[in-house]
Amino acid sequence: MTLAPAETAATPSGDADAAVAWLRSPEAIRARCGALFDLARAGRSAHFDYRPERLDAAAELVLTVIRDSYPDLVVPYHSRWRHFEFDGIDRWGRLSKALEGVGRAERARARFDLAVVSVLLDAGAGPDWSYREAAAALVHRRSEGLAVASLDMFAAGRFSSDPASPLRADADALAGIDNSTIAESFQASPENPLVGLEGRAGLMRRLGAALRAKPRFFGAEMPRIGNLYDLLAGQAEDGVLPARRILAAVLDAFEDIWPGRVAIGGRNLGDVWRHSAIHADDRVDDPTDGLVPFHKLSQWLSYSLVEPLEESGIRVTGLDELTGLAEYRNGGLFLDTGVIEARDPALATRSLSVDAEPVVEWRALTVCLLDETTALIRDNLGLDAESLPLAKVLEGGTWAAGRRIAREMRADGGPPLVIVSDGTVF
Repeated sequence: MTLAPAETAATPSGDADAAVAWLRSPEAIRARCGALFDLARAGRSAHFDYRPERLDAAAELVLTVIRDSYPDLVVPYHSRWRHFEFDGIDRWGRLSKALEGVGRAERARARFDLAVVSVLLDAGAGPDWSYREAAAALVHRRSEGLAVASLDMFAAGRFSSDPASPLRADADALAGIDNSTIAESFQASPENPLVGLEGRAGLMRRLGAALRAKPRFFGAEMPRIGNLYDLLAGQAEDGVLPARRILAAVLDAFEDIWPGRVAIGGRNLGDVWRHSAIHADDRVDDPTDGLVPFHKLSQWLSYSLVEPLEESGIRVTGLDELTGLAEYRNGGLFLDTGVIEARDPALATRSLSVDAEPVVEWRALTVCLLDETTALIRDNLGLDAESLPLAKVLEGGTWAAGRRIAREMRADGGPPLVIVSDGTVF
């Protein structure tokens, strides 16, 4: 899919910086998604009907999945690390033996290196792609396949320009990744087509350029993703780091990697989209008018950096300030359980671009319904936000329940709406 060239709002630099900062905040995500949710609750949504009486049943499905998977209710965070553990194989644990003897900080840097490239390569693979894991003689699809492929690519040193240190991701190696690199590493071919192959390769090259352009985050000499750990560790106070600082650093550090989309003051906004029903409240010519932020991959990446930080001895707080992830498993849960219904039944038969208003609205409702569902689950289990943060509900959880019901309803287990991906959003 080719998106339109980046749109730029011509505003004074001070106003532009403030607008960008606000659109990158969790408060902005909830506010703009909430505005679309309010329309749905009032029966004035352009694309979906909201059926609140069905939300309890959706929450019950999530609770069933949580109890099936985690009967002791000890639920891990929703992060990329879970995809390295499925089928009972601790793939990262096996690989990390090569790091024995290094300090906690270097181990955390390596985990940052892996998490970032793996998350950014995770956009939907499509229904016809699979990956054969040689070490386990298993064949995987979708997110699990992408996870194992990226882990194998990392283990082979394809992200490192230093043969003596293969378990790292640096600017020089990333800059050299092309379509053939991704095709070879992900076993993609005409017979095994990977959706968004070119988008993934381009994203890796832009990532390499971003490392060079932002020495404050990645270091001036031999820029490396893992150096972001040092910046965040330096922001911890008495060993404590608020989760929102992780998201802020991720959004600032990687702002230049996304393909041309909406921009303000020349700054690329990433996973931010237009919807005609969204209007800024107070200001004329507000550059945020009409914009709905999600930052799905950036927030999932933020969740994925929590465990490396905690393993290094830094306690991460305020996880619930981040939002649920507006992606097709979570969103599919609410469509497949009938909590929301498409006003146009033909919507499910069309191929929709990520910037289409029905997709923007679906994702916005998903963010709000994840908060609603989380509250119901906590009430049912008698747990609070600290013992069961949103990041654990997602894992336990809504994502798994969305996948389960998709498999029950469709032979290919795909999402209820067909989204044309460029390899950089879902």
